[in-house]
Amino acid sequence: MQIFEKFELKGKVAIITGASKGIGKYIAMALAQQGATVVVSSRKLEAVTEVAEEFKSKGLEAVAFPCHMGDDEQIKALVDSTIKNLGGIDIIVNNAAANPVFGPVQDAGDEAFDKIMAVNVKGPLNLAKYAYESMKSRGGGSVVNISSIEGITPGHGLGLYSVSKAALIQLTKVLAREWGRDNIRANAICPGLIDTKFSEALTSNEKIMKVVMMKQALPMLAQPEDIAGLALFLASDASKFVTGAVISADGGYTV
Repeated sequence: MQIFEKFELKGKVAIITGASKGIGKYIAMALAQQGATVVVSSRKLEAVTEVAEEFKSKGLEAVAFPCHMGDDEQIKALVDSTIKNLGGIDIIVNNAAANPVFGPVQDAGDEAFDKIMAVNVKGPLNLAKYAYESMKSRGGGSVVNISSIEGITPGHGLGLYSVSKAALIQLTKVLAREWGRDNIRANAICPGLIDTKFSEALTSNEKIMKVVMMKQALPMLAQPEDIAGLALFLASDASKFVTGAVISADGGYTV
């Protein structure tokens, strides 16, 4: 077999959350370009429909399904609809995330904590749980969790977000350990600072950017498409012996 064939996803069905823009959109595009049917999911119907239609105009297979990852009923509906209409699930990319607060943890209230943990940890767990039987019945699958280097080494002002991303890393390892015998792999990607709408509060701050560029080994601000290739690798058979891995994509920030 030629190595590039291991990256092919023809016949696979992939759910990507937070896929209406940024990292999630580029990951969905990468998987679709390799032949997967992608379920483009995010909170707003209009946004995911627009992305799915864009993909289809390029000859890619895409379906739009709105889902708030903090709402368990919506998550279950996402899984049930995918199985009913597309036959099953092979790949999950948990990319959706929330971070409604910036500042020290002593100033963060219970509401913020609950929202962050619901979207960043509980949602990915439930999505994977609901898809488990389908992936198992199809001979295995891949769960790719988009964590953050904040889950490895916390930065100032992002305390609760860091806690949630650390929990997501540990969840990844737990899934890898418990589901490996079913040929279901779970891996985590930990991006550094990426030029997205989600991180605009940081990328637009000259003081913060100066510190980041000083710490990074690579003197560049990454774009969302820079994470897509790594996600494709982990979603495909090119990484069939990789599970429980936590891979930083941070330009050398944590070196």
